[in-house]
Amino acid sequence: MDHLTKEVIITNKAPKAIGPYSAGIRIGNMVYTAGQLGIIPDTGEIISGGIEAETRQALQNIGAILVAAGTSLSNVVKTTIYLRDIADFTWMNNIYAEFFNTPYPARSTIQVAALPKGGAVEIDAVAIIP
Repeated sequence: MDHLTKEVIITNKAPKAIGPYSAGIRIGNMVYTAGQLGIIPDTGEIISGGIEAETRQALQNIGAILVAAGTSLSNVVKTTIYLRDIADFTWMNNIYAEFFNTPYPARSTIQVAALPKGGAVEIDAVAIIP
């Protein structure tokens, strides 16, 4: 593959894009995911159970995109987390810690006014393909 060619990453193990965007893009040895909500891929609905369940589902969705691109969560170098309520930070962080080991990815966490589908959290990631 040409190192400057964009490759769209598609998997049925993560929610399908519901707009003019790709769930993931590979360029060279890098993968960029779209923001993932806690959406159950089979139903297209937000998982019930609040911030912890939504964080877990969002990270599982990201993991599925990365696997389809030829990498995994262990190769994530940067994440951005969007929280509807920054008061949910501790609960999100506890689940996030289940998915990543040292050295942890760089991370930004931002409170936003609202998220699609009324979600509590949205996460995107950048990963390398070893």
